[in-house]
Amino acid sequence: MISITVTALVFGVVFLAELPDKTALAGLVLGTRYRASYVFAGVAAAFTLHVVLAVAAGSVLTLLPQQIVQAVTGVLFLGGAAMLLMKKDDEEESVRKPEDQSFWKVAGAGFMLILVAEFGDLTQIMTANLAARYDDPLSVGLGAVLALWSVAGLGIVGGKALMKRVPLALITKIAALLMLGLGVWSLWEAVTG
Repeated sequence: MISITVTALVFGVVFLAELPDKTALAGLVLGTRYRASYVFAGVAAAFTLHVVLAVAAGSVLTLLPQQIVQAVTGVLFLGGAAMLLMKKDDEEESVRKPEDQSFWKVAGAGFMLILVAEFGDLTQIMTANLAARYDDPLSVGLGAVLALWSVAGLGIVGGKALMKRVPLALITKIAALLMLGLGVWSLWEAVTG
């Protein structure tokens, strides 16, 4: 059974954390050079693979005693908030242009770019933490995949327009504040539980 509440929470946290990430910029670059649907297919497949790996890792964490899991996820959320607040805004990803623009070449370029750039990324670690925290792999996985696909779609189709209306620094601060709140809440539950 999928929990709408957990899915929505995970969506919001992952969406906000991924928006200021370099992969959103890479999606924007790929989307301006190639057919958007081809780019999205490759990027979406890579994000799906990352979420499956993160949820599996988080599910393994649920085998530990609950207080330990809450303390570890709390510390990791606080670390993620600190990383977002200390992040430089000048990160850009260079993208090599595939020689032809067939579906497999373009989707493959998007897939490989995200697969490499996102491995061990903050949102992947955060997804594992959320999977451990809520012990609801389907809801966490669905929320994370939908958030990552949404950011990818925005980056590919309309990233420039969004960034003109909403400052990247504001998005980063909101994501950091959410992660800070989740970290404090997890640590509170670890101490009082």
